[in-house]
Amino acid sequence: MPELPEVETTVRGLALHLENRILTGIRIARPDMRRPFPEGLGQALVGARVTGLGRRAKFGLIHTDRDQTLIFHLGMSGRWRIDPESPDRHDHLTIETETNRFALNDPRRFGWVDLVDTQALDLWPSFVSMGPEPLGPDLTARYLKAALAGRKQAIKLLLLDPRIVAGLGNIYVCEALWRARISPRRAGGRISLAALERLIVAIREVLEQSIRDGGSSLRDYVRPDGELGYFATRFEVYGRTGETCSRADGGTIARIEQGGRSTWYCPVCQR
Repeated sequence: MPELPEVETTVRGLALHLENRILTGIRIARPDMRRPFPEGLGQALVGARVTGLGRRAKFGLIHTDRDQTLIFHLGMSGRWRIDPESPDRHDHLTIETETNRFALNDPRRFGWVDLVDTQALDLWPSFVSMGPEPLGPDLTARYLKAALAGRKQAIKLLLLDPRIVAGLGNIYVCEALWRARISPRRAGGRISLAALERLIVAIREVLEQSIRDGGSSLRDYVRPDGELGYFATRFEVYGRTGETCSRADGGTIARIEQGGRSTWYCPVCQR
């Protein structure tokens, strides 16, 4: 599934070609993806000017001058194709401007789109209970300390809860915990403020590095320009079961299951 850095990379790629452009055409190839397309989507968007793009957690946002925002989620295998050379049977939504075409391509159809009033964006059901953005100013060690107070659940699972932090995925939580030298098994409520300060730094570093690298390109993810992301070549623990920890501390990367998800970590340096 495209995670936060992949969505951020997608949004930045689209912004280069979509910002300040007038939408001249909308083509919907089927009635639904994971959910039905919003009724009247073409009528609402054709003729509108794109005023900006953004991201909330793993959702992309396309704002228009009609005070409406198109929200998209890439699901498991979705991506935007910019000026595709030929149509593809998995291009379910195509947006046109006077200069470009943008096709939302999703073979598994787990992605979806919605159209909401921009002023009501924070009240959209998936956003109402979301925690702060991991790259935003509201995610601080003191916030996390308060949010995790008294929690006995493992820190790995708590960080994946979007009500605590919005949009953190499995890959980046594993990598951030390794950088912060925190065991994924440790109870969230028992982590010191100093350790949480290290964790905040690690979360931002690992996400920003992945964004610079264009994402991880796991399975079939590619950027809107068709290029692959390369952060996967920088993984320290994710998917490296049995390999030696790069800290040269004698540790061997282990894999465990937590909440039905795989977790990779170094038992020696993460305590």
